[in-house]
Amino acid sequence: MKLWRSPLAWTFLASVVLLLGVGGWLLTDPATSRSDALKTGGLAGGAIVALYALWLNDRRRRVEERRQDIERQRHELEAQRAEQDRERVADERFAKAVELLGHAADQVRVGALHALAGLARSRPDYTQTVLDVLCSYLRRPFEHPRYAAGLERHVRSDTRGDPEQEQELQVRLTAQRLLKDLLPATDVPDARDYSLDLTGAVLEYLDLGGRRIGGMLLRYAALHSSTNLNGCRFTGRVYFTAAGTGDGRLIGAFRCRGAVFESHAWFSGTHFAELADFAETTFAGPTAFKDAEFAADAVFTGVKATGSLDLRRASFEGQTDLRFFSLPSSVSLYNTLVRNEKDVRIPAEWDLEELRDGTARVVAKAG
Repeated sequence: MKLWRSPLAWTFLASVVLLLGVGGWLLTDPATSRSDALKTGGLAGGAIVALYALWLNDRRRRVEERRQDIERQRHELEAQRAEQDRERVADERFAKAVELLGHAADQVRVGALHALAGLARSRPDYTQTVLDVLCSYLRRPFEHPRYAAGLERHVRSDTRGDPEQEQELQVRLTAQRLLKDLLPATDVPDARDYSLDLTGAVLEYLDLGGRRIGGMLLRYAALHSSTNLNGCRFTGRVYFTAAGTGDGRLIGAFRCRGAVFESHAWFSGTHFAELADFAETTFAGPTAFKDAEFAADAVFTGVKATGSLDLRRASFEGQTDLRFFSLPSSVSLYNTLVRNEKDVRIPAEWDLEELRDGTARVVAKAG
């Protein structure tokens, strides 16, 4: 750099000029001593130097800020690049695992299911997608000899399918367990709601107890052996329309004790082959058991229903306890039937009207 372009040189020159100019001007005054004139000139020149120092410090500060900004942008670009790499790897893992679900070997399919679950745990944004894939797998057609109607209990429990059916059953049970593992527990604060679509699925020992679920579709599903929904919280609409609970390895039961349905709960046309336990459950939205069939005991003790309740043409063949803790203002009871010879308990607001065929119709008391 040439000397005449240097800010320091110009500052030094300006300081000297100001020192000599101010000092010389003051010396023309007889009342001013030489030392005072020199001191005042020095202060004037020093002010120039101080201003240069302030400018230089500000310049250094701005340079440092620009350097830090550039460094921050570099780190952000590196973080974005790393995130893109992780997303690419996750996408590849997902695609590979989905592809392996069609493998002929059952152990490979089980490994693929666990790989998908691991991906959902490490990348929470994949959780709903993985749940959709697991549900899709469970919606695949599946048959087993012990699902046949009319088998005696001891025969049913001992009935086994061919090796391919038994292997596929283990894969499906694994998928069901992973569904529960990926859903948040009801006591997890600020948990995200995930939805399940199991329309037409063939399920055995479905256990989602204590889990928080968004919407759930189980239309036309076959629920073999026991089904456990105890303590679940459903934040979205739930549809069990025309689903059926049936015998699997053991006698099936539908357990939904202490659950909470925040929105629609539709059990229209659902067939409960064994115990249906809804004790202490809360139905906060419109609820329908229209055309539902309870072939064995039904327990509704302590149920809180705050939305509309539809029991039209529901039939109860076993011991029946309909002593709701609270009933909504809108209740439909048209042709709601129970068995005379069974122990039937109903709310004080209802009455039983005996019919000739050994059944009784549940009706609301007049007035």
